[in-house]
Amino acid sequence: MRSILCCMPEPLKNLYSEALIDQVGEAIRENYPAFELSGFKQTVFDEQWQTRELKSRMTHIAESLRPFLPDDYPQALQILKTACERFSGFEPMFFPAFAELYGMDDFEASIDALEHMTQFSSSELAVRPFIIRYGNRMMKQMQIWAESDNKHVRRLASEGCRPRLPWAMALPEFKKDPGPVLNVIEKLMQDDSEYVPRSVANNLNDISKDNPDILIELLRTRMGKCNKTNWILKHASRTLLKRGHAEVLRLFGFSDPTHIDIGKLQVAESVKSGDQLPFSFTVEGKDKQLGKLRIEYAIDFMKANGKQARKVFKISEADYAEQIKHVSRSHSFKFISTRRYYTGRHALAVIINGKQLATAAFDLTEK
Repeated sequence: MRSILCCMPEPLKNLYSEALIDQVGEAIRENYPAFELSGFKQTVFDEQWQTRELKSRMTHIAESLRPFLPDDYPQALQILKTACERFSGFEPMFFPAFAELYGMDDFEASIDALEHMTQFSSSELAVRPFIIRYGNRMMKQMQIWAESDNKHVRRLASEGCRPRLPWAMALPEFKKDPGPVLNVIEKLMQDDSEYVPRSVANNLNDISKDNPDILIELLRTRMGKCNKTNWILKHASRTLLKRGHAEVLRLFGFSDPTHIDIGKLQVAESVKSGDQLPFSFTVEGKDKQLGKLRIEYAIDFMKANGKQARKVFKISEADYAEQIKHVSRSHSFKFISTRRYYTGRHALAVIINGKQLATAAFDLTEK
C-alpha cells in the first residue's frame, strides 16, 4: 500500500505571490506614506516562507504588517480598513487576521473593523476568538449583524458562529448547546439573497452533526411552509441523509427500499491512480414502479492504517414512474487537495434510500 501524490495542481498557498504583496504594500502606502514596502516584503518572504501552508501564510502576512504600521492600534486599523477595499476573495483575509492578532483587548475598534473588512473579503475566521472570549456580548453583536443591510455582514453573522467551520478553530460550547447560534440564524431563515441562506444551511448542517434532534425538529415544524426554508432545510440535511438517518429520510419521503433490487452491478476490477473507475447497475422495482428514491454510491477508501473509510456520493433523487432504471457512472481518482489516495483494496457500494443493497471490490494501483 502506497500513498499517491502524483499530478498535484498548483497549491492555493501560492496565490500569496510577490505581486500580491506588492499590491498590498502600495495600497497601504497610498494612505500611509511612511509604510516601508521593501522591509515589509523582506519580512513576509523570510527563510520559513516556503515551508508555510495556506493559513500559516495568511497569519504570517498579518504579523508582518505590524512592525510597519503605527504603534497605535486604532490608527493602524484605520489604515488597513482603507487598504482592504482594494481587494476581494479569500486571499486578503490577513486584513481581519490583523484584528484577531492585535485587537482582542479593543472590542469596539476590532468589531467595527471586522464588519467593514468582511464586505471585501471575509472575517469568518477572525471573529471566532472574539466569540470565545466575549461570549454573550459577541453573540449579541452577531444578532445585530444578522439584521445588517449588507449581505456580506449578514453572512458573517451565520458563518462566523458555525460550530465546525472548516479551517477555523472549533466552537466547542456551541457543539454542546447551539442555542445562541440558533438565535442568530433564525433571523436569516428568510434572507432575500442567495449568498446568506447557503451559510445558514451550512451552519445547520454543522449543528446536525452533534445535535441531530434540533434539525429534525425544524424539519417537522418548518418543512413545506415556503420554498426558501425548504431549500435551507434540505441542504442542511445532507450529512444526515448521507448517513442514512432513518427519520430524516422518512421526513423527505424516502421509504425503506424493500421493493428494490440492484441488478447487473459491474465495477472495474482495478483502476490506476489518476484514472476514472467505471461502474454500472440497474435499479429494479419488484412488480411495481420504483417510486421516490435517493440513489447513492459509496467508496470505501483504503487509509494509511490499512483500514477503510467510507465516503458517500449522490447520484440522483426523484420520484420514478418506471419499474427499472439503468445507472452508468465513473468515479475519478485524479488528485485533489482534500484527499490522499492509497493503493490497495477498495470497495464500491450501491445505496438506495439510505440502505446498502449491493457492493463490489476493486483495486487502486499506481499510475
